[in-house]
Amino acid sequence: MAVELSIIIVNWNGGELLRRCLESIERGPPSVPYEVVVVDNASTDGNIEWLRAAEWRNLRLIENTENLGFGKANNRAFAETTAPLLFLLNSDAEVRPGAIDTLIATLKSDERIGACGPRLVNPDGSLQPSVWRNPMNPLEMIAVSLRLYKVLPRRLRGELLLGFHWDHSHRRRANMLSGAAILATRKMIEDVGGFDERFHMYGEDTEWCLRIVRAGWWLMFEPAAEVLHYGGQSSAKRWSSLEKLRVEYTAFFRYQKFCLSRRLAVANLCTGYALTRMQHIFRRLQRRSLDETELVSKLYFDELKRNLWAK
Repeated sequence: MAVELSIIIVNWNGGELLRRCLESIERGPPSVPYEVVVVDNASTDGNIEWLRAAEWRNLRLIENTENLGFGKANNRAFAETTAPLLFLLNSDAEVRPGAIDTLIATLKSDERIGACGPRLVNPDGSLQPSVWRNPMNPLEMIAVSLRLYKVLPRRLRGELLLGFHWDHSHRRRANMLSGAAILATRKMIEDVGGFDERFHMYGEDTEWCLRIVRAGWWLMFEPAAEVLHYGGQSSAKRWSSLEKLRVEYTAFFRYQKFCLSRRLAVANLCTGYALTRMQHIFRRLQRRSLDETELVSKLYFDELKRNLWAK
């Protein structure tokens, strides 16, 4: 029987969380013919040997000799599979029973839907925001940073700003879904392409989602499907908090350079730099640590100079 769904899991030293991820699929498998494709980015935690010897149902292992990052590893899986549906799932995530079938039903409900994502929850059951505005603009940055959104009614605030402000209670179209768990059609991927491999980690899902929407496809959020996501487990093994912050902002700046008009990118950089300097002053007055604001303001300033001097 032909495989209808490829569940793609990019792994780098996932440890016990990878095993839980695979077990969750076993407990709540989709009703369509499927395969699980683990793309290992040169793990060193012993899981690769375990995966080779494991007898998981429908499991296929793709081994990379180096850490290719999230986007490039997924692209390899896209190229080495043929299923019409592809479910990208982080190795530190666990699917709830019925979640995959619910996403498939949502995806098939309208041919304009190119991808859909579930409601993400933290290990304690609380909401993990996964629907965001995309792209960001100076007005939104100011409203969030200075907490001006508090003048708006809570419901209106949520619908306008999404993210942490929205309760993720109903199905809706979006311009940005979390890459931690997203179901996509191969038809859409063949149309817009896979991940931009200029992004090693962070920013690749933001760029991909924007490219999908700009090509005329719909991204749909489906709260009836639920996935538990631990979040940040691989990065915590790889970088300190400040190093991770640098990587995140570097990816954020790269996204703006590649995807936004120069005018909007410069406006965002000016706004971000000004807001970060204000935060730096407040932290200094409160005698709080300045490490983060010093780093972020310098990153903003350096990127702003590069943009202003670019021809």
